Amino acid sequence: MPGPRENLLRCFIKRNRSTQTYYLFLSLTSTLAEDGKFLLAARKCRRPTCTDYIISLDADDMSKGSNSYVGKLRSNFLGTKFTIYDSQLPHTGAKIMKSRSTRLVNLKQVSPKVPTGNYPVAHISYELNVLGSRGPRRMHCVMDSIPATAIEPGGVAPTQTEFSLNNIDMFPSFPFFRSKSNRAENSMSGPLVDQKDGMLVLKNKAPRWHEQLQCWCLNFHGRVTIASVKNFQLVASAENGPAGPEHDKIILQFGKVGKDLFTMDYRYPISAFQAFAICLSSFDTKIACE
Repeated sequence: MPGPRENLLRCFIKRNRSTQTYYLFLSLTSTLAEDGKFLLAARKCRRPTCTDYIISLDADDMSKGSNSYVGKLRSNFLGTKFTIYDSQLPHTGAKIMKSRSTRLVNLKQVSPKVPTGNYPVAHISYELNVLGSRGPRRMHCVMDSIPATAIEPGGVAPTQTEFSLNNIDMFPSFPFFRSKSNRAENSMSGPLVDQKDGMLVLKNKAPRWHEQLQCWCLNFHGRVTIASVKNFQLVASAENGPAGPEHDKIILQFGKVGKDLFTMDYRYPISAFQAFAICLSSFDTKIACE
């Protein structure tokens, strides 16, 4: 489900370097204390040509075959382009991405006509940062499953709960078999997304030069305490139309507060899963961008 419209929902991420795992918690206090409710976990898996982050509802079982599997984040070889895949249908009419990792999970709990697989819900791109390590990375996120109108007053973001079982006839009654080709998933190595019309596009908020500190800064209102190239704030891009007051609202912000502790605050129209996946992309090394 998307976050609240009125304000940012405060969360934090703990990183375990030794196991390459990440844990998302909902903050239970207004301070930066490490006290929270567990939401999601992710495990980093390096491949010869890419990197996967497997996201799960279970902190102890982060495998694709688990019933707790939520989705994954996949990067290209350079770590500059990412695709977020949801294991469940994000909304009516979404298309499944057939690949080697496409599979069916726990068929007894879902309709046999609705395949559980990899649905691309967002694409993330990192561009060359002319400021180098002195400023935040340049990010560009295309939310495939969220319309640009969702940020406007009265706008609505589709959710999985809106999926009607009356619409399952659009899917074949047989399972999606594994394909020997992964050309579809590898398409991320090309242009980010050619057709952005109607989709919500997020971009990083431009930093401002701080004369006293002599560096590029963003105002996190006390939620970030350590300078890092990973820190970012995302707002809606106005490339789909004229900019309005809704384009000034921060939809997702992420920043460092400890050696392995980071804050993650998000709001409507993105969900905790989408926000977590976007933040995971910031952990990847991006030699080509810095």
